[in-house]
Amino acid sequence: VQLQASGGGLVQAGGSLRLSCAASGSIYSINDMDWYRQAPGKQRELVALITRGGNTNYADSVKGRFTISRDNAKKMVYLQMNSLQPEDTAVYYCNADLGIVGGLGLVSWHDYWGQGTLVTVSS
Repeated sequence: VQLQASGGGLVQAGGSLRLSCAASGSIYSINDMDWYRQAPGKQRELVALITRGGNTNYADSVKGRFTISRDNAKKMVYLQMNSLQPEDTAVYYCNADLGIVGGLGLVSWHDYWGQGTLVTVSS
């Protein structure tokens, strides 16, 4: 079972990027899916969250610029980032609450992290 994030890169201020994160493995179901970020010298912070039903929540710093979405059938979560600013530079991590099918078909819930993808915004 793993989360694989992609889509980071270098972009100029005012530009856009779309991050993707795919969950794979023996997954029965997925609850909340989130994006976090960690800038150099700073603590990891929650950027956006989306529930299984599609309810969303955003950090104040990204409201109106970022949009989180998910495709439950594909087990994917996305983060559309518009009007990027240098202060958005960070490693972005996806996170999800995964229901994992184990022995005897029993499901247990675990918190998983993706490997991180670097977003660099130049001024």
